[in-house]
Amino acid sequence: MTSKPVYQNSVYIATSLDGYIADRNDGIQWLDEIPNPTQDDMGYFQFMEGVDAIVMGRNTFDKVLSFDVPWPYKIPVFVLSKTLKAVPPKLQNHQIQLISGTVKEVLNQIHHQGYTQLYIDGGNVIQQFLKEDCIDEMIITTIPVLLGGGAPLFGELTQAQWFQCIESNIHCETIVQNRFIRNQR
Repeated sequence: MTSKPVYQNSVYIATSLDGYIADRNDGIQWLDEIPNPTQDDMGYFQFMEGVDAIVMGRNTFDKVLSFDVPWPYKIPVFVLSKTLKAVPPKLQNHQIQLISGTVKEVLNQIHHQGYTQLYIDGGNVIQQFLKEDCIDEMIITTIPVLLGGGAPLFGELTQAQWFQCIESNIHCETIVQNRFIRNQR
């Protein structure tokens, strides 16, 4: 008898103290303003070892492309977009798929391909997944800066969702990272 796969949707993201993931100009340079002399990856590589695909929004995809570095992902990336019609030619040799639909439809398509441990990335996508109650874990790294506006990590929900903090760490003597799992009430 085969066991049913365990599906997990996880978030790994940084915010400002006031909950923004980008400033008013969609900039994220403030993420690099804290000195990191030991090049602490803050658990990112360990996190990535536990996921088998990434689901990101069009804005996040465009932001990654703007970094002018080689494509950084070795695992499949599903880009949620209603407007993007093709993967850019320079990325044709990478595992990138365009996908659209409701959160449940997208998850069904991805799970049908055998991917079960998903990294959910991008503010709009995270908010959509939260609205559908489809986030199991959040690793939120808080950078000690008040941006005063910008792109918020969280949006409105129809009902409260409870999480339990199971780990908290301090990096670079000033950055706080908390790991939350979904509290099954």
